[in-house]
Amino acid sequence: MVAVADVDRFEINEYLRLDMMPHFLCPGCGHGIALRALLWAVHELGIPKDRLAIVSGIGCSGRIGGYVDANTFHVTHGRPLAFATGLALARPDLEVVVITGDGDALAIGGNHLIHACRRNLKMTCLMLNNEVYGMTGGQVSPTTSQSRLTTTTPAGNLEPVFDACKLAEAAGAGLVGREVTLQTPGLKNLIKEGLQHPGFAFIEVISDCTEIYGRKNDLGNSPEMILSQKRAMRPELSDSNVVDRPFRPNALPTGVLACNERPEYGATWRAFVSAKQDGAQ
Repeated sequence: MVAVADVDRFEINEYLRLDMMPHFLCPGCGHGIALRALLWAVHELGIPKDRLAIVSGIGCSGRIGGYVDANTFHVTHGRPLAFATGLALARPDLEVVVITGDGDALAIGGNHLIHACRRNLKMTCLMLNNEVYGMTGGQVSPTTSQSRLTTTTPAGNLEPVFDACKLAEAAGAGLVGREVTLQTPGLKNLIKEGLQHPGFAFIEVISDCTEIYGRKNDLGNSPEMILSQKRAMRPELSDSNVVDRPFRPNALPTGVLACNERPEYGATWRAFVSAKQDGAQ
């Protein structure tokens, strides 16, 4: 694997395992856009492919890391942050990126997310939020909007939505941000900020699932879904009396939502070990 030197020319094929194509994503899925934004950010920062490590879990989001021509790890459900923690501690020379989904990160993996934020170890976590367990049957997830239909909520979801960004901020993540796939250049720039942040960066990517989630809820095709997402974040663009639209009725702020300069855990840990070793001599 080699780095791509010309940062003015972004050719995504240079970052992909082309022998794995065609990809498995459904037509209109936003996860491919999220992957493009990540690789675009990696390209502009000039990160060599042999220094890029991507850890992913189970689900549609977990599958896309395998398409990247870098060091990639496909691990068990809900555990990518746990695996990535060990990797980032053992290999601080790597740029560690976790790609996870709303179910993978907030349900079975919720405890790992909390403690990754708390530790503030240098890595970037992209949580691709399409409001559903898309690959494993279309079950309700912690971010499924209220009233939405899924295979496990056939009469509509009664549970309130989990705000992952507020959780990450409260748990102490170094940088917290959110963007929708429709705003791809903005998403790329937000990921660049996450990659450059000297601590744990959590970025929620609002994606869309047209086949499993969209069809069941009559949300239209992919362009209609992502425009609806934009209206959900910009309520002035739509009828304020309409509350039954995808991706929550309330405005969702985007961009960098929180940032702090707490000590990075890896550097603190290495300094602690060094001091102990010096004291023992």
